[in-house]
Amino acid sequence: MTAEREQRIVELLRGGVLPVGRLAEELGVSEATVRRDLQGMHERKLLQRVRGGAALRVPEREEPLFQDKESRNPEAKRRIAERALALIEDHDVIYLDGGSTLLMLARLLDARKDLTIVTNSLMAASALMTMPHRLILVGGEFRALSRTLVGPLTASVIQSVRVDKAFMGTIGFTLDDGMTTTDPGEAFTKEQVMRRANQVILLADGSKLGRPSFARSGGVEEIDVLVTDALEPGFRKELEQRGVEVLTA
Repeated sequence: MTAEREQRIVELLRGGVLPVGRLAEELGVSEATVRRDLQGMHERKLLQRVRGGAALRVPEREEPLFQDKESRNPEAKRRIAERALALIEDHDVIYLDGGSTLLMLARLLDARKDLTIVTNSLMAASALMTMPHRLILVGGEFRALSRTLVGPLTASVIQSVRVDKAFMGTIGFTLDDGMTTTDPGEAFTKEQVMRRANQVILLADGSKLGRPSFARSGGVEEIDVLVTDALEPGFRKELEQRGVEVLTA
C-alpha cells in the first residue's frame, strides 16, 4: 500500500506543488499518513518538502567533478565494488563504465585471472595498466568531467565486441526513466555497450536511486542486476517484479 501511495503522490506532484490536505483528499488517507509518506520520500530524495506540502525534486543537471565524486559515500561504494567483484570469474570478458564506484571495482581486479576488460574510463585504464589482464580502450571524444571517452566515435569499437558482463554506473536511476546521466554523448555510449553485453549490472549507491538526471541512458528492462548499499522495500519489490535481481552490499 505504501508503494502504491508513493507512486500516486509522484503522479499528482507532476502537476506542481500540492499541499498535504489536497494529497490526503486525493489518496483517501489521513494527513498524518501523507506526512509520513512525504518524509520518507524526502529522505530518499524522491521529492522535496515545501511549507505545507511537497514538490518533485528538480532533475540533476549538474555533475560534480570526478575527484568530488570519489569523496562522496566512499564506504558504500567500497562495499558495492566488493560485492560486484564476486560476480566476476576468472577468464571473463567484462566492460567497465566510468564513475568512482567502477574505479573502485577496477582496483580490485587483480584478485581475478586472465580477464579481458573493455572500458571507456581513463581512470579505470590507469588503475588496470599494471595488471596482467588484457585491456581494450574504447576510442571517442574525451569528456573531462567524467574522464571518459564518449559519443558516436565509440560505436565502432563497441559494436565490434561482445562482453559477458557490463558493469555500469549512473548519475540517477528511477523506475520511470531508468538510468540517466547529464551528458547525451555519455548516454549514447552507455546504450551501445548494453546492447553488446550478455548481462548488464548496475552499480549505484542509495543516493542515486529515485533521482532523475537529464539524458536517459537505459531503461529498467535493460538491467539484469542492481548492486546497491540501501534500497526502499517498495522500490526493491517493483524492480524484482520487472525482472531485476537486487543485491545489497
